[in-house]
Amino acid sequence: MANEEKKNPKKKPSTGFNILSGDSTDGHGGYGVGTINLDNVSPVIIDPTTDEIYVDVGALHARSALEKRKKLVKTREEVPDGHTAWIVWVTLQRTEEGPHYHGIGACEFFFNAEAKRAWKSMPEHVNNMDKSMKGKVVVDHMDAKSKQMLRNYLIEFDKEVYERSSDEVKAGLQD
Repeated sequence: MANEEKKNPKKKPSTGFNILSGDSTDGHGGYGVGTINLDNVSPVIIDPTTDEIYVDVGALHARSALEKRKKLVKTREEVPDGHTAWIVWVTLQRTEEGPHYHGIGACEFFFNAEAKRAWKSMPEHVNNMDKSMKGKVVVDHMDAKSKQMLRNYLIEFDKEVYERSSDEVKAGLQD
């Protein structure tokens, strides 16, 4: 009997949370129903120290170029001589008029590349991504330079998309 238990170990129960692309609510009621669709969320990385700004989809799974090869530590104080960069969750939504920036959620990423140490608040990242997907704008804690970089980047990416965006999005990105 002991040998049978070793051959057929009990499987751990699934959490029921999966991240899949595509429409998970197509009516079949089976596997994947209730999952989150991240097709319209883009992580924009902003480093105001180096004046870099770019989209890095690896951030969706904490694998952006900014995050790689750095040890995440538990407190900000454990990062010697660090500086702040931002991982900003930008959600687009399409309406009859066309696509627009629907929500924005900025999250701090504090790091020192030479020391290979970094700190970020995982709850902040999860919550601000969720808020972005729900059309909220969470950028009040960003410095003015980073907000201006993001605003310019979004306008340069597609001015019409920016112009169709809500007043809340536009106001949030003002100095």
